Amino acid sequence: MIFLIITIIVFVIIIYNKVVEPNQFIKEIQPLFKFLLESDYEFLLKLKYGVDIDVNKMFGQRVRNGLIGMVAMFFLFLSQMQFVYVLFCIIVGFLIFKQPYSSLKSYYKRNLHHINLMLPYYLKSLEILVQHYTVPVALSKSIDQAPEIFKTGLQALVSKIEAGDMTVEPYMDFAKEYPVRDSMRMMRLLYRLSLGNQDRKQEQLMMFSRTVSNLQNKSREQKYTERLEAMEKRTMVMLFVTGGGIMLLMLLSMMMMMNY
Repeated sequence: MIFLIITIIVFVIIIYNKVVEPNQFIKEIQPLFKFLLESDYEFLLKLKYGVDIDVNKMFGQRVRNGLIGMVAMFFLFLSQMQFVYVLFCIIVGFLIFKQPYSSLKSYYKRNLHHINLMLPYYLKSLEILVQHYTVPVALSKSIDQAPEIFKTGLQALVSKIEAGDMTVEPYMDFAKEYPVRDSMRMMRLLYRLSLGNQDRKQEQLMMFSRTVSNLQNKSREQKYTERLEAMEKRTMVMLFVTGGGIMLLMLLSMMMMMNY
């Protein structure tokens, strides 16, 4: 315990006198941990905090917190250090490192329902643009007016198309990032619309329009159902509270009558 206290004091003195600059140290060793960077971390981060978020800075903070947690646990078990404790320290550090990513994933899953309701209305605005522009141009012009949650995915989609990828993959990648009802089918329809010549464009546009209208109707029905369920729950709670209150009053009255 004494050795642990001395070690902590020495560590604080080193940091205080700037013998080692913590931020600079983390910045230098950060590339060593790049293999731990999740493939969808940047997408999830921008989805929650916006496109201006500094991904490297946020990842650096995760690395820093994980290392601090691991070192703290290491000092805690220093007097009885064994392999199992070393392994435990590494696991604790890794869990601390992973926690922000898990939080972002949970946030994304909670918002999938919201995305599911918003997608038909975004597609409706896109349909209007497609009537006057090509699909890639319409997608690009739709970004500014699109719901914030779609902007990151749309920017990635447009960037891939502008880079020369004329396959269905950019559209499918967007659908995978927003895996909600009919997103795959809608992106395939949009891709076919981008390939169609002018003779078939009106026919394909009509098909796309009908599909979007069906999705909007489903979205309205879902909202109505959710409101109805919410009202039913409130009604049940009110009935339960009212019935419980009446029963309690009756019980109290009976007890008072028995006492008399």
